[in-house]
Amino acid sequence: MKTYDITPIVKNIEKTVAAHKVSDGNYARWLWQNDKGTRELGSNPYGCADAANILYSIGAFPRDPGERAKWVETLQAMQGEDGLFHELTHHEIHTTAHCAAALELFDAAPARPCTALHKYLEYDNFKGLMDGLNWSGNPWSESHKGAGVYVALNLTGAATKEWNDNYFRWFADNTDPETGLWMGPRYLEIERKAPMYFYMAGTFHYLFNHEYAHMPLMHPEKMIDTCIEMYDDPAGLPKNFGTKADFIEIDWIFCLTRAQRQTPHRFYEVRERLEDFAEKFLDFWYNADWEKNETLNDLHMLFGGVCGLAELQQTLKGKMVSDVPLKLVLDRRPFI
Repeated sequence: MKTYDITPIVKNIEKTVAAHKVSDGNYARWLWQNDKGTRELGSNPYGCADAANILYSIGAFPRDPGERAKWVETLQAMQGEDGLFHELTHHEIHTTAHCAAALELFDAAPARPCTALHKYLEYDNFKGLMDGLNWSGNPWSESHKGAGVYVALNLTGAATKEWNDNYFRWFADNTDPETGLWMGPRYLEIERKAPMYFYMAGTFHYLFNHEYAHMPLMHPEKMIDTCIEMYDDPAGLPKNFGTKADFIEIDWIFCLTRAQRQTPHRFYEVRERLEDFAEKFLDFWYNADWEKNETLNDLHMLFGGVCGLAELQQTLKGKMVSDVPLKLVLDRRPFI
């Protein structure tokens, strides 16, 4: 793989975020309406959270105390009386975890406890949550709940060491030994109808909690095998994989890179796939229409893409250079 200067891409990212600014610390997620008219234009929880996430990632995070205070004030004001954050496109646990994680970048937290989630501090209720997820048909989106509850309770100071120990024990006990992924409770009969990459993307959300807590994987070698097989199979990943700003790319990248930190298994084969993918992914970023591309102008989707660039740059050292090195927010706190 040759060396790429991604500074022009970073500058376009910063320009795009600036175009979404409503006021200091207040950002829109979208700039235009969709065909169905369902977008919440103007100030939006994901607009505000992801603008902060992106600027942190590209080294343009606000330094002025007044501007930072405005950002914290705006995000905190979006919290409901039940302690949750709400937005039309995501489950409330995802939105709550996402906003709490954005506030953490400012060394801040939600203004009030996430009381609606405190029931999950009882282990039986947490286990009931995990048992009730749609592991059969949609483990990807459902993982937002199982991962988000950990983030929301930890970033608001509600979780105890005992609760966290039980949380990670559940995942240790329920890792699928054949794939290295979390495919659902092993004590339940589950008919798996979703594509394998849905389970990989769901696993990603639990994996970044493990990375944050420095917890080991049970079968990192199997996770690597699964991700390599997925990439090598023409039908293993979505057809538009790597041709847009999205989250599925960072899901796959992160599962490979973080599993490899725990084992030398197939080291050079992992590197080959990451380099091959990086060249295809960069082709999208260099040639995209920054004024009209839907995914680049949705700050939430843009943030997912930025995370992919950041993890690739960190892993493929010297192959993707920029004036300011990118930072992955997951290296500071969990949840994207």
